[in-house]
Amino acid sequence: MTETSADPPFDIKERVKQITQPLVDSLDARLRKQIDQRVDERLVEQVDAALRDRLAVIERALADLDRSVRELRERLDAS
Repeated sequence: MTETSADPPFDIKERVKQITQPLVDSLDARLRKQIDQRVDERLVEQVDAALRDRLAVIERALADLDRSVRELRERLDAS
């Protein structure tokens, strides 16, 4: 079989690429979505942990303030 100038050469690599490209694009989109979802979940977990830590500090500070106010009231009542 000889090639003529009218017929472009058949490139199997290019043809396979054309056939598989939609599948590759679909897989890429699904993987990106899964990765984004996991990253979002991790960020939410990190933010939740940070907020829990901050809330614990605030709760301890409030407990200390409450204790101090009680002690001051007791002193005022005693005088």
